[in-house]
Amino acid sequence: MSDQELKYRRVLLKLSGEALAGELGFGIDPPVVDRITDEVKAVHRMGVALGLVIGGGNIVRGALASRQGMDRVSADYMGMLATVINALAIQDMLERKGVDTRVMTAIRMEELAEPYIRRRALRHLEKGRVVIFAGGTGNPYFSTDTAAVLRAIEMQADVIIKATKVAGVYTADPSRDPTAQFISEISYHEVMTRELGVMDAAAISLCKENRLPVVVLNLEKQGAVAAAIRGEPIGTLVS
Repeated sequence: MSDQELKYRRVLLKLSGEALAGELGFGIDPPVVDRITDEVKAVHRMGVALGLVIGGGNIVRGALASRQGMDRVSADYMGMLATVINALAIQDMLERKGVDTRVMTAIRMEELAEPYIRRRALRHLEKGRVVIFAGGTGNPYFSTDTAAVLRAIEMQADVIIKATKVAGVYTADPSRDPTAQFISEISYHEVMTRELGVMDAAAISLCKENRLPVVVLNLEKQGAVAAAIRGEPIGTLVS
């Protein structure tokens, strides 16, 4: 596919940790990882410079653990380590499929992955490698959504694609409210004022300040990510 056919040429794909668990609800389900990495491989073959950020909710959610009585800082660091586990799982499957991949962590652990250095990350992208950014921002009190936006800005991405289990943004949670209506386009301001839960407020504010569009789509729909990169009307565009 030629560059002319791509709307976005440098992309940050944000995956939830829960997506890796599939029907298991917890941990890593290899067939699900296999399907997700097929999608990533297809996007990479389009010639897109691709970065990934994966949550850790399939293993531990820092915010939830803190609400249940654990120290918030300790809980958040556990969540960051969970993202590294997920990143290594995705890397392993991608490399088995012939996709050159690097994991870069915000918390140093050289035996497992490279420390995050922006210039090195950009060099990997220029060389056609998929870069998986793990360990969140390296700081407690920040979500993986915020980490994804921060890395997207640093890697000069054209768009963030947030892959979820629903078709995009709705007026309410469609799994709980059958009257929830789908929204095809929405502004950053509306997302914040209506508290639609696309991303947390810090992440959306960063997107707004840097005019970084977000496409929210359903990862379970085959070819959805590739369609969004070509500029087809899929999911919800936040801009």
